Amino acid sequence: MRVLIAEDNSTYAQVLQEQLKRSAIDSDRVSMLMEAENALSAIPYSALVLDLGLPDGDGIDLVRRLRRSGSSLPILIISARHGLDDRVQGLRAGADDYMAKPFSIDELIARLHALTRRPGAMVGEMLRVGNVTLDTQTRQINVGERVIAGRLREALILELMIRHQGQVIRRDFVFHQLYGFDGDVEAATIDVHIHRLRRMLIVMGATVTIHTIRGVGFILTAQGPQPHAKLSPGHISNGTSSKR
Repeated sequence: MRVLIAEDNSTYAQVLQEQLKRSAIDSDRVSMLMEAENALSAIPYSALVLDLGLPDGDGIDLVRRLRRSGSSLPILIISARHGLDDRVQGLRAGADDYMAKPFSIDELIARLHALTRRPGAMVGEMLRVGNVTLDTQTRQINVGERVIAGRLREALILELMIRHQGQVIRRDFVFHQLYGFDGDVEAATIDVHIHRLRRMLIVMGATVTIHTIRGVGFILTAQGPQPHAKLSPGHISNGTSSKR
């Protein structure tokens, strides 16, 4: 998963980002409310870690705006404000959890996992479709009893696809979940990862198939009827070119 950290203390934010990375949680950092809103409007994050005392305003206001707009994004407030009134205010505004600084990074990670395990969220422990299983903690992929020696990016893509099985996942959604704001990565890199993952699944005898919806994204289906997408004929591909 990928989370957004809104924290104006750059040293503190960097340490937090590094610790999250060690737990297989990718993240982007911003230091202003305006930057946070821009990032949230562009990238489908799994959660927001929000400091309240940002230079351009109070994080509580951002929480209220997100909830008024109908956003159900998990929000974890981190703040130096220790008072009970502060906690109550944050939770009543719509935050899902509140941690007063200083806190244990391990506890923060545990709370993030708890928040994002809710139905429809991006994190779980063991996912299964067809004869394929994925351990989201270790990133180990199994096809039947055989282990796929895959890479982290391919495992992340597979997780997204399993969680959205039978649905078309847009290419930009996959890119943002993997790379966030990294402008040095070309969008075509996604196709390389998809090709590797598709080939690994085929070679290992997986009973699932990754289809490419040209110009849109990808869809994962289990063995059985072909996927039906509301697109013109000829758009669905299993990775090989098709003639109209």
